[in-house]
Amino acid sequence: MLAVLAAASGAGNLAYGNPMPVGSEGFWLIAEMRSTNLVVMLLVAFCQGIATVSFQTAANNRIITPSIMGFESLYRLVQTGAVFLLGAAGVVAVQGGLQFLLQVLLMVVFAALLYGWLLSGRFANLQIMLLIGIILGGGLGAVATFMQRLLSPSEFDVLTARLLGDVSNADAGYLPLAVPLVALAGGCLWLDARRLDVLALGREAAVNLGLDHRRETMKVLLLVSVLMAVSTALVGPLTFLGFLVAMLSYQLADTHDHRYVFPVAWLTGFVVLSGAYFVLRHLFYAEGSVGIIIEVVGGGFFLVHILRKGRL
Repeated sequence: MLAVLAAASGAGNLAYGNPMPVGSEGFWLIAEMRSTNLVVMLLVAFCQGIATVSFQTAANNRIITPSIMGFESLYRLVQTGAVFLLGAAGVVAVQGGLQFLLQVLLMVVFAALLYGWLLSGRFANLQIMLLIGIILGGGLGAVATFMQRLLSPSEFDVLTARLLGDVSNADAGYLPLAVPLVALAGGCLWLDARRLDVLALGREAAVNLGLDHRRETMKVLLLVSVLMAVSTALVGPLTFLGFLVAMLSYQLADTHDHRYVFPVAWLTGFVVLSGAYFVLRHLFYAEGSVGIIIEVVGGGFFLVHILRKGRL
């Protein structure tokens, strides 16, 4: 059923509002132009869904998401710093294949240093790592906000368009670089589904079953950082998408087996993204800025979930 809904939402985005007669050359030309955004949504849904489910498994917590580790704050700082130093031309300066790879590399190195420092010591503690990630993210965000206050209104307006989660931010030229990275990181997590099932049992149970908990956790977190870095560099911040997708996926899959949760998370993420894109494009005529709906709906679900559970 979920696959049918995903196919229907994808077809709707390709065909609805197409002014050319169905089946004509012009119809397929417009559909082909729209297909780039569809591929981007498939890629981002895969990244956010797989990364969040894996991250929650490694952290043994269904509330937190990879966004708290500071990826989005680092993205905001890079974008804001470029405009702060170069003016409106800074937005162009951070676009391009090489710049895309550099942004991804910067986020992954940031995560690797954080994980290596906090998980390899004698008193390694995942909870402390998460708290430090939140603090670092808040600090980076504060620096970005300070620089934004020093921008002129025109520069701030140009920057704002880059700081919203927007499908139109993605350049088709990034896809040949993004797809292999996502396929490698996501494929490794998918192949390790059995190990993730053991990891989800908790540290003591995993160690008793012969799993190197620390090494497996670091591997999962590094692969998650690649997926989140690609997603954020591609379309911008989507803070609550991962949480929304993971929460719905566990309910729809009705199992903790990652072999089934992963595909459900991918399809759910695509349905949510394409649905938000369709509503904005055809009802509010605000094409691309899916982050607006994702933040409102995802944030609302987050609050309801917290209030129902009564704890973190």
